[in-house]
Amino acid sequence: MARIVDTPPVPDRRFDIAGDEVIDTAVLETFPYEHPGKDVTVEIETDEFTAVCPWSGLPDFGTIKIRYLPGEKILELRSLKYYLLSYRNVGIYQEHAVTRTLDDLVKVVQPKWMEISLDYRVRGGIHTVCRVQYPGNYQSAVSGEQ
Repeated sequence: MARIVDTPPVPDRRFDIAGDEVIDTAVLETFPYEHPGKDVTVEIETDEFTAVCPWSGLPDFGTIKIRYLPGEKILELRSLKYYLLSYRNVGIYQEHAVTRTLDDLVKVVQPKWMEISLDYRVRGGIHTVCRVQYPGNYQSAVSGEQ
């Protein structure tokens, strides 16, 4: 006969999380784009994006893709790496992370057009990709119809 063992209730587990005030925008740097009359699409991708779930504090991992048409500035990649690492302990929803990143990068880079997508690893059997653009679609940015 199986023996039933009384076990004490497991306390809710939650890890400490940081607020979005620790996202380090001051680290972002640019350098001059030397061919402002020519539209070049800059594409940056890393699968090392990480933040934490604002409910549990458990880590979320994702691939972030940044595409933009530079105006007069190019985003310096080392500084981008440090900026993205500042999300590491921030409790933030995926939708908010992609929007916050776009807002921060647009302020610094001042692109003609920018698109950021954030593709989180599957959680609970659900796959989510969030995508946001500034100021509108790519075609209007290239043709100058903003």
